[in-house]
Amino acid sequence: MAQTIKSNSPHSQAHKELLAKQASHADDQIQLVEHYTFIDLLEDDIEPELDIYTEGWNSKSVNPFKEADVPDTEVIDVTGHFMPCPGFITSNYGYRRKFGRMHKGVDLKINSNDTIYAAFDGKVRLTAYERKGYGYYIILRHPNGLETVYGHLNKHLVKPDQVVRAGEPIALGGSTGRSTGPHLHFETRFMGYAINPCAIFDFENQTTHTDTYTFNKKSFTQPRNYAPVKSRQVAKKSTKKSTKTSTASKASSKSSASKSTAKSTASKSKATTKTTAKTPAKTTKKTAKKA
Repeated sequence: MAQTIKSNSPHSQAHKELLAKQASHADDQIQLVEHYTFIDLLEDDIEPELDIYTEGWNSKSVNPFKEADVPDTEVIDVTGHFMPCPGFITSNYGYRRKFGRMHKGVDLKINSNDTIYAAFDGKVRLTAYERKGYGYYIILRHPNGLETVYGHLNKHLVKPDQVVRAGEPIALGGSTGRSTGPHLHFETRFMGYAINPCAIFDFENQTTHTDTYTFNKKSFTQPRNYAPVKSRQVAKKSTKKSTKTSTASKASSKSSASKSTAKSTASKSKATTKTTAKTPAKTTKKTAKKA
């Protein structure tokens, strides 16, 4: 019975001839087949990985996703990160009553034209300009499912569809768009949901809190604390301050009460003295009349 060997070489005539000469019997002849029949069957049984660069890829919107497609929870790998800039937070994530809207990222301190870096490996989905908002901005999409947004830039150093590595320079920071001074507006999004960047990154220590972040539709706006010990120390300091304030307040109250009592006593003493002083005078007058 003839054996069949599959070859992925497009030029295998020489191989055919060599194998034919080596065969001692016709039944043992080896035939080359330029197919991937068996391999194709295997690949058909394996579900391909989701191509994260297709969903809303060509959209000009910061959020191209549909709510129905977003899972309630998702574990996201945040290893291999790089801090977008070394600056500290100047404005936190959260609702702004003054403007009546959410601040969907954090503002990080930079100087004009400081280098801005890719937070994770990924691909540039969008580079654009928005006069009344982000100014010059970049959106990167990452294999871990996140998208990161970098706003108020002076200059783009990358182009759409360009592959970037974590820590690769992508822009020069600035103050374009709606901005009052040089800073980087930095967002972390999962399928359109603007996650609090402080839930993933510890900007004070320039790292991530943990190797994974669990996205949850109910808690994605909440920050996380990287150093519980430090948190307890802060809590103790806060408690001590509260205790000191409370003690000082009580002492102040007691002092005020003592002063009030002293004033009251002094007033009564004065009143008694005046009464005492007036009484002899009246008596003298009456005595004088009788005389």
